[in-house]
Amino acid sequence: MLKTLLKRKLSDDQLANTFLNVLMESTELSFDDIVDGINEDVAFVAHPDIKKEDIEHFQFVVLAANISLVQSTFGAIHATQLERMVVRKLAGIYDSSVEEMSVKLKGYQSFINRVNHPSKNLIYGMSKAVFAKYELHNFQDEYFKSLAAPNPLFIKRLNEVSELFLWDWDAFFSKHKI
Repeated sequence: MLKTLLKRKLSDDQLANTFLNVLMESTELSFDDIVDGINEDVAFVAHPDIKKEDIEHFQFVVLAANISLVQSTFGAIHATQLERMVVRKLAGIYDSSVEEMSVKLKGYQSFINRVNHPSKNLIYGMSKAVFAKYELHNFQDEYFKSLAAPNPLFIKRLNEVSELFLWDWDAFFSKHKI
């Protein structure tokens, strides 16, 4: 009972700000390490040479995956409202229209689902999307390149990283009310 009273209440706008700020900041702060890990991974016969400025694909994979989680965490109406707020704020960050940003995020969500089919595992989908967006298949040995599939050992390592970028709604709700 006391724990419930001590929870901080957030408006939908505050939730959208917190959600977007945490995801953007966490991807920006960790991308250099992720790039180093990918570029130096032993699964590749040549270094992918991803640049530290090439964050956009990674950031949008993380955002799209987390917006998918919003849809499964909240009721349909609340999820749609929260998603619109996040998209509007994101459009401001990228200086684009809300419609363009919405299409871009939906495109990334669709891409994650497509490369992940038939699996429903979002973490695996994120890893496969990052693998595909950065065209990492070009740097694999001939066996995996000919299969047009990622090396499972690399994907496992990327899954461990991807999992760190999924919003933990249970932990969030233990401290906040909406």
